[in-house]
Amino acid sequence: MGRFHRHDDGTVHSHEHDGSEHEHDHDEHVHPHDGAPDRDPVELAELIGDHSGYVTGRERIEILEDIYAENDRLAAANRAALDAAGVHAINLMSSPGSGKTTLLARTLAALQGTVRVGVVEGDIETPLDAERLGGLGAQISLLNTGNGFGGECHLDAPMVARALRGLDLDALDLVLIENVGNLVCPAEFEVGEHRKAMVYSITEGEDKPLKYPVMFRSVGAVVVNKMDLAPYLDFDMDLFRANLTAVNPQATVIEMSARTGDGVQAWLDWVGRPGQG
Repeated sequence: MGRFHRHDDGTVHSHEHDGSEHEHDHDEHVHPHDGAPDRDPVELAELIGDHSGYVTGRERIEILEDIYAENDRLAAANRAALDAAGVHAINLMSSPGSGKTTLLARTLAALQGTVRVGVVEGDIETPLDAERLGGLGAQISLLNTGNGFGGECHLDAPMVARALRGLDLDALDLVLIENVGNLVCPAEFEVGEHRKAMVYSITEGEDKPLKYPVMFRSVGAVVVNKMDLAPYLDFDMDLFRANLTAVNPQATVIEMSARTGDGVQAWLDWVGRPGQG
């Protein structure tokens, strides 16, 4: 399957790799691939968005439906492989610089010796974050999207399938997938995870749940990070919670400082309850 990328104007293009091609005749209506899980129509509409302003709006929607169907088929295969090994997977998302890697380092240190953890470390370039997580008792599989995946701004199911091959799943209990830092695209692609969570820094302001509803709606937990900076900012927690409730009233909110460790136990409790979120 070629790497697909959506721009802000709604256009889609593919990056072919490994000499393989995946083509469809878009003169006819495109139907989902055989075996692909059916997405809820409301969820699909939220992901695709309103394309009525384009002359080719219908064709754009058909292409996107096909992209999601192919990705969902591969995500289901990833989840089946995890289930067969008895591994629970969490997809951790955020904007750049929110503190995902710091939180993961805290998590690995706390779970070392009690939970067997693997990490899929996603970034566009560099092994810097993977190197930060080394020496904490976890298996690490580095996934740079600039290496054969067109430098995408998110992880998708084919990428994660490759990264999972770098982990010994039979020797793990938990896989934490650190997605590429981005508040848009990562929420749109299932990768085979069992749950999704996001890290949100209070330096980002209170309005982001309203501006990026797909991301906030997709997760079971929102880790509100950098609370140690609260005395120096004008962040309104009540307003943030109200905005989050407007788009995702079921989300668990965890206030913490990954830097100091305050509040990390609540995150560990959420991670350890697979039935929550």
